[in-house]
Amino acid sequence: MTATRPQVLFVCVHNAGRSQMAAALLAHHARGAVEVRSAGSEPADRVNPAVRQVMAEIGIDLSAEQPKRLTTDAVEASDVVITMGCGDACPVFPGKRYLDWELPDPAGRPAEEIRPIRDEIDARVQDLLTELGVAPTDTSSR
Repeated sequence: MTATRPQVLFVCVHNAGRSQMAAALLAHHARGAVEVRSAGSEPADRVNPAVRQVMAEIGIDLSAEQPKRLTTDAVEASDVVITMGCGDACPVFPGKRYLDWELPDPAGRPAEEIRPIRDEIDARVQDLLTELGVAPTDTSSR
């Protein structure tokens, strides 16, 4: 890791859907130019199977990913913290950039309802890369 590489943390409650998709899409597009983490305030036991399915459809494999607990260290290490419905569970530190992406929770939804959520996250991730001054190496995940 270098001090010039942006550090981004995605947070949602269970770290089983939105934050997993966002982290995977950012890592995919940034190709190592951004340090990416995801976590949950109340992590689930596993990544949502329908989320794994819709990500596999675009060539991103989440089968090895596991939900992770949100820690103060993860927030402190990040330049940008993007919350997705975690409410007040995310600690706030001065000097960090916080964004709240309001997106539907994919929990309990079938794949056909998760695809538009994935696509919205993908568009936001690509916009974030532009804001960070990182050119995505692949602008088409499909």
